Amino acid sequence: MESSNRPLVLARFALALKNIDYETVAVNLTKDGGQQFSEEFQALNPMKQVPALKIDGITISQSLAIIEYLEETRPTPRLLPQDPKKRAQVRMVSDLIASGIQPLQNLSVLKQVGQENQLTWAQQAITSGFNALEQTLQSTAGRFCVGDEVSMADLCLAPQVANADRFKVDLTPYPNISRINKSLLALEAFHVSHPCRQPDTPPELRA
Repeated sequence: MESSNRPLVLARFALALKNIDYETVAVNLTKDGGQQFSEEFQALNPMKQVPALKIDGITISQSLAIIEYLEETRPTPRLLPQDPKKRAQVRMVSDLIASGIQPLQNLSVLKQVGQENQLTWAQQAITSGFNALEQTLQSTAGRFCVGDEVSMADLCLAPQVANADRFKVDLTPYPNISRINKSLLALEAFHVSHPCRQPDTPPELRA
């Protein structure tokens, strides 16, 4: 599995929850101009983004695609509800985070914004997204993002909250987001797979 210093760690959460053993190969997004731009990594993912997962003789990039494949081939424990309405809600929340919030803090975007504007940009992007997410969770959440079972949506939530902490976003206006994240971090799979506890996490970002 390919990773980075601060990746969206959805795939790690899914692998941990499903008790799938894997080997991590770190991809440093800043060292040597960005190791994701190497010919070796581009052969795995032409988009030059992490993560990429080698499994069952194929390579899958994009976190939600990885989770969907794991769900279809290794369905226990379930990360997508059987009920079609709840399944749609899980995908809705997942896409809101993975497509509507997280990409705006990618390293490639932050570079375009400029060093002096990165913090403000990231805070505005996260706040705008969290405003929508908090409102959405009012109608979908139970103990977790959709009902009382951990789902793909929760795998998206936890690393995005970690990113919010990184960019010093005040979570006080988001009680549902904060409550769900606290419940997730009490679970072993989320605790051990958290971005601040990975082998390739920089010392200043470790828990």
